[in-house]
Amino acid sequence: MDISYPQFFLGFVLLLIPVYFLQYYKTGLVKDTLFAAGRMTGQLFLIGLYLEYLFRLNSSLINLIWVLVMIVITAFTVVKRTNLSLKTVFLPVSMAILLSIILIAGFFLNFVLQLNSMFEARYFIPICGMILGNMLNACVISLSAYYSGIKREKTLYQFSLGNGATPTEAQHYFIRDALIKSLNPTIATMAVMGLIALPGTMTGQILGGSSPSIAIKYQIMIMIVIFAASVISVVITILLSSRNAFSKSGILKK
Repeated sequence: MDISYPQFFLGFVLLLIPVYFLQYYKTGLVKDTLFAAGRMTGQLFLIGLYLEYLFRLNSSLINLIWVLVMIVITAFTVVKRTNLSLKTVFLPVSMAILLSIILIAGFFLNFVLQLNSMFEARYFIPICGMILGNMLNACVISLSAYYSGIKREKTLYQFSLGNGATPTEAQHYFIRDALIKSLNPTIATMAVMGLIALPGTMTGQILGGSSPSIAIKYQIMIMIVIFAASVISVVITILLSSRNAFSKSGILKK
């Protein structure tokens, strides 16, 4: 069932409720909220028009270039949100995300969906987009937790090095903490999915006319794909960035 434009704009009336409370409590977020909603609407309409053209064209080369651009933007966003050095983090994040896409998205599209071409626009771009969005959050949380943890527990870290631990062994505790903090939200979401919430992908497919049984299978597979890709990207990002962030003796650089 399509949404007509009058109905679509009528939906924006719902924004008046949060705007009222934000203004009433003088949060200073009304302008940001309206700007974010307007920007989201404009961006999604533009990307919708572009994807319509992209799906009709369905060029493997263009689809691949589009996803590579998405990877670069994701890596830059991670650097910006973690306030870490571009030199230290950008390349490791990019490599980790690229490897995750190759391994996880490649396996899912080629062996689970068994497409004739994994670069088919209708599947390749949306699947990669969902993976990238979740990897971005996981990388931001993990990198922030990892480096802030080492800075905060500097004495503990140096104590481990002083007692004969290798840099890899001394960093093990902080990597574990980063993994827990970055992956706990996804694990919690998977645990209650279907009980207290219907996930977006499944709901969207049902509203679009797909059978609930088909939508459920897609949602389960997508959650597994997202989780696997997030773990790989987090571990590889931390391990690769550590090579640039620490001296040979294991001391964190400024």
